[in-house]
Amino acid sequence: MPSVRQVKSLTLLAMCLGLFMPQLDTNVVNLALPSMQSSLHTDIGALQWIIDSYNLTFASLLLLGGTLGDLFGRKRLFLIGLALFTGGSLICAFAGSIALLLVGRVLQGIGAALELPGTLSILTATYPDPKERARAIGIWASVMGLALAIGPTVGALFVNTFGWQSIFFMNIPIGLINFGIAAIFVAESSHPQGRRLDLPGQTLAILCLVALTYAVIEGQARGWFSPLILAGFGLAIISLAAFIIVERRTPGAMVPLDIFRHRAFSAALAIASMMTFGMYGMFFLISLYLQSIHHASALLAGLQLLPLSIVFIIISPPVGRWISRFGPRPLMVAGMALMGVGLLLFTLLTPETPYTFLVITMAAIGAGVGLNTSPVMAVAVGSLPARSAGLASGFGNMARMIGATLGVAILGAILAGQLSAGHGNAFFMAGLHTAFLVGGCGELLGAVLAILYIPRMLQSETADERAVDRAPTLLEL
Repeated sequence: MPSVRQVKSLTLLAMCLGLFMPQLDTNVVNLALPSMQSSLHTDIGALQWIIDSYNLTFASLLLLGGTLGDLFGRKRLFLIGLALFTGGSLICAFAGSIALLLVGRVLQGIGAALELPGTLSILTATYPDPKERARAIGIWASVMGLALAIGPTVGALFVNTFGWQSIFFMNIPIGLINFGIAAIFVAESSHPQGRRLDLPGQTLAILCLVALTYAVIEGQARGWFSPLILAGFGLAIISLAAFIIVERRTPGAMVPLDIFRHRAFSAALAIASMMTFGMYGMFFLISLYLQSIHHASALLAGLQLLPLSIVFIIISPPVGRWISRFGPRPLMVAGMALMGVGLLLFTLLTPETPYTFLVITMAAIGAGVGLNTSPVMAVAVGSLPARSAGLASGFGNMARMIGATLGVAILGAILAGQLSAGHGNAFFMAGLHTAFLVGGCGELLGAVLAILYIPRMLQSETADERAVDRAPTLLEL
């Protein structure tokens, strides 16, 4: 029989692998897009759906996954989510059509939404000692940085050597091994007190996000004023209005609307969305640029993205101390501004742009992401009472995924719009420049919001420390 210490270590391993798989998957899929486009004979719109079918599903079901775990058992939901994510990976690996690939991606998104919310709660229950818990959460959080660092290179190596299907195949053995570890060694836990399902609110939220994303991605192909696209935008607006009405009248609503009265909390969510709006949109666009215009292999493209990952990993560790010393506002302003400037610099890209320019720009964006990630969650968590820390963290992650979904949808639609006018490098670069201009302006708007609404210092040292410990979850996927 394994000792208590060994059981704790195996539980930590299971939770780390549960975080690592979706994070790695997100990083490598972007680099596989050109290969998928060639193999499946598809267009930009379909490539957007390959990314956003996952992002959209995850964003829509994230809060539901946390609620189900509290009600019915976190281990149970972790195992169900892990099985769905692994099964979705298997479908993606064998997909011979875009439709089957999207089915697999949706299953991956559902699995991630059920699996990930409970990982931090399971570790909290497994490590009752505060010092042990802090160490375990630190290791768990560092996995995100590891996946960000090795994801582009490892994924590109697999795509270059074995084809795009291999990035999904590699999830399967990891998923099966992790399922066995979690099933045997992870203890069950739940916290149903005060928790209830809000199915009307959940349904309306999904309807709003799906309708909006569909209208944005398909608008160029079907016509922005076609009945179907106008109906999509209309449905999104109606669903949002109905969602607000339902949540106001529902006891124990999925989204307690009164929390948005806290200006700093609302601003932090908006800034988190703007951060991932530009970042995920940038990953989508720059992967296509490097391989379609620069004619880089998947492996070379992955290596060319490394400066962003390296600078992010260097910048991130001391940020927690900087929050305590300088407060979140200057870090968030600097972070969003660096990301905005980096994306605006990408409007200068040409087919002949030297790699030195890419290194400098990627490093600036990586520094911006590193400076902003911890403070934005610190403000979100620290702006609400301590009893609402988990709720604030969940909303931070949901805001991030909504921003990621809209970033790929909107910036990709801008590129697709230019390509619909003609083919060739000139049309691609025109669309790329416009998309990066919009993305860069979005990041700079986030910097302005930070100046106006983010407090100079956090409300309390306790809130600060709690938020900093949770901060890396903002980029879990």
